[in-house]
Amino acid sequence: MARWGTFGVPVLWFATAGGDAEEPERFLMVKVLGPLIEQGRIKFYSCDSVAGRAWTYGEGSARHRSWLQNQFDGFIYNEVVPAIRQDCGGEDLEIITTGASIGAFNALASLCRHPDVFSHAICMSGTYDLSKWLDGDWNHDFYVSSPLHFLPDLGERLHLEALRKRSIILPTGEGRWEDPGESWRMAEILGSKGIPNRVDPWGTQWDHDWPTWRNMLPKYLEEIA
Repeated sequence: MARWGTFGVPVLWFATAGGDAEEPERFLMVKVLGPLIEQGRIKFYSCDSVAGRAWTYGEGSARHRSWLQNQFDGFIYNEVVPAIRQDCGGEDLEIITTGASIGAFNALASLCRHPDVFSHAICMSGTYDLSKWLDGDWNHDFYVSSPLHFLPDLGERLHLEALRKRSIILPTGEGRWEDPGESWRMAEILGSKGIPNRVDPWGTQWDHDWPTWRNMLPKYLEEIA
């Protein structure tokens, strides 16, 4: 993990597919967030993309990758969240999640699985359907890890009630390598369950790349934090 800032609302960045915890600094995301960090409005955290790397690099079998994704969620909830809360000095602090591409998937999945911890998710240029890497091997670990698949089955109970008090933003470019349809499909499922969300299309000049995300994230954190 890595951390930038001293005070402010905790923000957890999920790295892109093969990214590590220092990715936001290397790709100048920390630089554009500098004013928010220096003003003490946010405290920015990042962790390695362990599961994302396994999916995109084809590490092990599909069943192993699904298991790793579910284990990654447990690591976030049981280790990363307590560490952030201890670092910020508040046992009940709520955390904003964010990320781009597969990082957006992890940001969304974390909020959808743990609305008791995460308050907002800013999911940029998201890739939400990882079933293309399953090789037909559907399993429980994958199902519980994928909001696109488990949300439609979520009944009227406390978990859904808690999700309806949260907020999800799905900004997406419409340029090279982008697939806005992923965000719209995810939004349709969220909306069908009454979970507050919005898709923000940014136009064809914005590609699936860091310049897009460096413009997006400060705007939304300015709005939320």
